[in-house]
Amino acid sequence: MAAAPTHVDGTVRRAMWRLLPLLGLCYLLNYVDRVNVGFAATTMNPDLGLSATAYGLGAGLFFIGYFFFEVPSNIILHRVGARIWIARIMITWGIVASATAFVTGPIGFYIVRFVLGFAEAGFFPGIILFLTYWFPRATRAKVVALFFLAVPLSSVFGAPISTLLIQNGNGALGFDHGWRFMFFVEGIPTVLLGIALLFLLPDRPTKARWLGRADAEALEAVIAAEDERQVPHTVGIRQALTDGRVLAMSVVYFGIVFGLYVLAFFLPTVIEGFGKQFGTKLSLVQTGLVTAIPYAVASVVMVLWSRHSDATGERRWHVAIPAFVGAAAIAVALLFNSPYLVMAAVTITACGVFAAIPVIWQIPPKFLTGVGAAAGIALINSFGNLSGFAGPYLAGWLKDLTGAFQAGMLAVAAFMVLSGVVVLALGKAVREADPTRIS
Repeated sequence: MAAAPTHVDGTVRRAMWRLLPLLGLCYLLNYVDRVNVGFAATTMNPDLGLSATAYGLGAGLFFIGYFFFEVPSNIILHRVGARIWIARIMITWGIVASATAFVTGPIGFYIVRFVLGFAEAGFFPGIILFLTYWFPRATRAKVVALFFLAVPLSSVFGAPISTLLIQNGNGALGFDHGWRFMFFVEGIPTVLLGIALLFLLPDRPTKARWLGRADAEALEAVIAAEDERQVPHTVGIRQALTDGRVLAMSVVYFGIVFGLYVLAFFLPTVIEGFGKQFGTKLSLVQTGLVTAIPYAVASVVMVLWSRHSDATGERRWHVAIPAFVGAAAIAVALLFNSPYLVMAAVTITACGVFAAIPVIWQIPPKFLTGVGAAAGIALINSFGNLSGFAGPYLAGWLKDLTGAFQAGMLAVAAFMVLSGVVVLALGKAVREADPTRIS
């Protein structure tokens, strides 16, 4: 794949430095507010009377609310602009995230998780769409990887912070449990940053005050020319939503994200179980620090793998290989008789998940553009993120059924293998129909 045209390289670099730290911070807060329930679970579940199945159901209900509003949200963003709509999303989800502090039982937990998903719907696909307005195709996997660094970093930094707030929050601000204090505090920065976006986030290059007019217009012209070459015909909403390639990519994303959310919601509990299984003694904060290890390693692997995908222009195998390797690792992870070997296998799986995700998002723009891209990307993300419901619920149910996490980890492996197989089959089918479409 050819590199971005040299006459816009400087503009692209400037946009990366201006936008990615801001967007990455938004996503870091987003992911903390989404998965901090995993750190709360060890003390919240007994307080609220939640079984593993009930907790998995509540954790996953987030994605049901998310699913129903995802496509409309992204279409609205395409029409009104990212500045207003991403700010709206962040303000509302921050308020709901803080409100989790006040739940008193299973029903309240279910309701607040569903509403949190509804409030947040459209954030991630909105940012993916937004990045296509700013960056040429030859840089996008790296750009998405740098943005997606917020996810592993949210565990590297969020895990110790969340566990510290839980451990020291009992009685703070009048809350009777540390997990309530943690939820309340961690939602506030999201609201504040959402307000700041109204002043800091330009919708397109020509709206950015920090870019010269000529540079901004040149960058938009390069991106428009790429879109015209890649997808020369207009793609509408209905066409995008019924495109078989969009549905296939939904399956691919579902399988990878299945692994992501099972790790996010249950890894702290698995590590806590090392005490019974291996005799290790870890405090709540130490559990948070150990949980961060796979994410720290995966963040490095993800950026390097995405850079390689951009450099070669190859996408299918850059999704399939991490999926297969990650599946093999998680399938055997809990069979080891050493906590170090278990964590090594889990780390390999995390690397597979995170390496695949940024590259996955480089495939839909090869056959979608405009409002069709807004709808198609949102549909892929919404169906894919249903695994955020299915994964925790299935893993929790299997844990209650078998008394161990092994069955749930085998389910992760199966779905990751499915992702790898489908993305390879999709590439072959599209290449036979039109060899210019998917590498």
